[in-house]
Amino acid sequence: MLSKKTKYAINALVYLAKVETKTPVLISEIAESEHIPQKFLEAILLDLKNAGILNSKKGKGGGYYLIKPPELVNIADIMRLFDGAIAYLPCVSFKYYEKCDECKDEETCGIRDLFSEVRAKTVSLLKENSLADIIKREMNLKKEN
Repeated sequence: MLSKKTKYAINALVYLAKVETKTPVLISEIAESEHIPQKFLEAILLDLKNAGILNSKKGKGGGYYLIKPPELVNIADIMRLFDGAIAYLPCVSFKYYEKCDECKDEETCGIRDLFSEVRAKTVSLLKENSLADIIKREMNLKKEN
């Protein structure tokens, strides 16, 4: 399950990706629109800035804005930034690998094999989808309803 921090980060990024003028947006505007506690959002946006996804401008007309095109911000990177590994088991994680204590033999472990496949498909799907793709999905769903 995604953490609230990750969900809020994705919501805030989608909001910023929809800003057509690409001008800085106030934290208070994002917080109000996306129903995110402002203090929590401040920390999230700072993490996204430190990761090189956002930048900020101070003073009048200031706020946060995307520095990467929405098409280049994939969901896997956002999830890893806030939640760490995208794996159900530590032994199938690439970036956060750990051997399972109870495992007798990783090479012949059926559980590891299954969850390795789940991880690979999940990561592939998340890497293939960007902020722009989420916006397209949203627009398509609105057309259907």
